[in-house]
Amino acid sequence: MKPLRARAVLLVPDGVGIGAAPDAALYGDQDAHSVLHCAEAVGGLTLPVLESLGLFALLRHPKGTARVRRGAFYGKMHPSSPGKDTITGHWEMMGLVVDRPFPTFPQGIPSELLDEIRRKTGQEFLGGYPSSGTAILDALGETHLRTGKPIVYTSADSVLQIAAHVDILPVEALHALCSQVRAISAPWRIARVIARPFVGGPGGFRRTKDRKDFSLPPPGRTFLDDLASAAIPVASVGKIHDIFSGRGISLALAAANNREVCGRVLELMDSFPHGLVFANLNDFDTLYGHRRDPRGYGAALEEFDDSLACLLSRLGDRDFLLLCSDHGCDPTHPGTDHTRESVPLIVYSRSAPGSSCLGVRQTLADVAATLAEFFSVPWKGAGTSFLSDLRIPVRCL
Repeated sequence: MKPLRARAVLLVPDGVGIGAAPDAALYGDQDAHSVLHCAEAVGGLTLPVLESLGLFALLRHPKGTARVRRGAFYGKMHPSSPGKDTITGHWEMMGLVVDRPFPTFPQGIPSELLDEIRRKTGQEFLGGYPSSGTAILDALGETHLRTGKPIVYTSADSVLQIAAHVDILPVEALHALCSQVRAISAPWRIARVIARPFVGGPGGFRRTKDRKDFSLPPPGRTFLDDLASAAIPVASVGKIHDIFSGRGISLALAAANNREVCGRVLELMDSFPHGLVFANLNDFDTLYGHRRDPRGYGAALEEFDDSLACLLSRLGDRDFLLLCSDHGCDPTHPGTDHTRESVPLIVYSRSAPGSSCLGVRQTLADVAATLAEFFSVPWKGAGTSFLSDLRIPVRCL
């Protein structure tokens, strides 16, 4: 077994793609490029740390190495699972490649599913159609206050979202309702049921930070399960715990936004000396990508870059940093959906003797395969390890 002092930090900036995936045309996303289009829309981005880790070299040319620091490695990964949602991307990253996409409901939630939910929960609902969260609160929030009926809606993702004012349905009661709906909807393979509590009044409704995702459990083993079997601890930050239904996770820290996620990760550098730190930074996707706000998206990237500088200063000789995304969410693309993109792969070890391009990887599962080798955990899942390409001295593994 790997000595327990080994530690890996996996950061997932949600919805940060670097160009259309080979099959993007099947999704209508052949022109997508989240990072580049954001940079063009705002007149350039200042990302000195990400640049030093290889992001700009990767965007300019797959073999470019200008200004890349020693110990940094970079490449891009194509998604191999169908679909372009959070669950699919994270599961693939942990070695579980799905063979069919989760269902979506562009014409609205099926009436037979809504009828079953009403019958089994005893609850009537408003809505039932695709909408953004802010728009549906504007449209139905006042009716919800008057009738007490929760609002259910969907989006371009495989989700059922249930919104309720905290004065009508307290957060704990909303979470309990969503847990029921999760169980009822399981045969439909809907990826997530999301609780969306909100506050305020007509014209000023706003969602609270008490969102909770009730995800479909992974249908097979992931690398997190293998870490648990090997007694190697995993600390999750943000929505990672919900994405994997808690499986394989020994410590779960909540965080409401990117800034809180980065703060929790920095805290773990002192309190979690071994194992895997696995964090999702969701603001790029939820706050800016879906809302097609390139200025906010760019500002979030620059703030993340600042946080990375702090994190790099806290990494030791035996620490292993990986940064990759789960899908794209181009803030300039038509519509409000995720975009089918390849994603960046950035790796850093201060013990590595050089830096280089890791090329084009054919699946996000290469992350799981590499972490398995790093932790000396037997791996039978998808993906190919690139650990040997880093040439990290054995004494630091």
